[in-house]
Amino acid sequence: MTGFALFETAIGRCGIAWGERGIVGVQLPETGDGATRARLARRFAATEAPPPPEVQEAIAAIVALLRGEGTDLAHLGLDMSAVPEFHRRVYEAARRIPPGATRTYGEIATALGAPGSARAVGQALGRNPFAIVVPCHRVLAAGGRTGGFSANGGVSTKLRMLAIEGAPAQAALFDGDGRYGYDPRVAVEHLRGVDPALARVVDAVGPYRLELKRTPSIYAALAEAIVYQQLSGKAAATIYGRVCALFPRAHEGPTPENVLRAPDEKLRGAGLSRPKILALRDLAQRQKAGEIPTLAEAHRLGDDALIERLTAVRGIGRWTVEMLLMFRLGRADVLPVDDLGIRTGVGLLTRKRELPDRAAVARRGARWAPYRTVASWYLWRAVERSRAKA
Repeated sequence: MTGFALFETAIGRCGIAWGERGIVGVQLPETGDGATRARLARRFAATEAPPPPEVQEAIAAIVALLRGEGTDLAHLGLDMSAVPEFHRRVYEAARRIPPGATRTYGEIATALGAPGSARAVGQALGRNPFAIVVPCHRVLAAGGRTGGFSANGGVSTKLRMLAIEGAPAQAALFDGDGRYGYDPRVAVEHLRGVDPALARVVDAVGPYRLELKRTPSIYAALAEAIVYQQLSGKAAATIYGRVCALFPRAHEGPTPENVLRAPDEKLRGAGLSRPKILALRDLAQRQKAGEIPTLAEAHRLGDDALIERLTAVRGIGRWTVEMLLMFRLGRADVLPVDDLGIRTGVGLLTRKRELPDRAAVARRGARWAPYRTVASWYLWRAVERSRAKA
């Protein structure tokens, strides 16, 4: 009998299938539990069942790895009896790559004594039934390019797993170097395929050019966001500049200590309102208490977990965190359903006079997953074009 079970991880609910001779497959999250179950049942002719002790241990190890604990999964027993010989050799080579490290397809081919077979290595990894345990996400294309990834979420899932492991090749991605956590070309093609109306917007607007902003920390990004709230960009930049000028030795914006020690009169003199001063002080206290995640910690947390954690800060709402996810962290699948521009953009797509509510926006946006950030950017551009023509 072949059984399977689902289990929760930092990247969503994964699945694992097993037989009498060990693990026969691991499934990354599909679009929902139903889709993950259906794929496991179809791919491995398996039925859902409680996992035996050795599979429970494997699940615990996988969960720990995806929590960023650097767990080595090379000891887990895999049943490769149904795997072609060349694929088995590729998988065994990939399993020797430690967490946080990467190799290229060419390096794997050379290690197998078959230089020139990088394409065959890529094809073997593309059919990898043991995702995570056989870490195909650690294998890159020549020159450190990400290469492909066949699991749901595509390259963005691959990049996220590498970020969780702290792979050096990807570390800069999350230090604000202006790179997305997904492949924009794949994202745009996905949107074209699932929504003809949005495809026409893509054609009219042109290439995707969401600009990521650098940030030294989550704390710094949120402090700046608080200052900017409910102000025009020019006015907010002026006030933020005045606040920074109060602390000339703080080269990356005011530190928590700066904010907590400064008298209210000093902060109000820079142009901050009473509510914003209270919000900045609450943020500073939470930063000193270790409640605000570092950039590395943030990238081990899912979107919903980050939203829940950061909206506990006074003055920080869901929309502010969604903007952080999109424009600072490069997350691929964020749809700010309460944003007026997004609602107006969906109204343009559907050609309805009434502004759609958040539920209608969410229903329309479901088809854009896992690239709703990219769709959102095009909706904002569509609204700008509409207003320019009015």
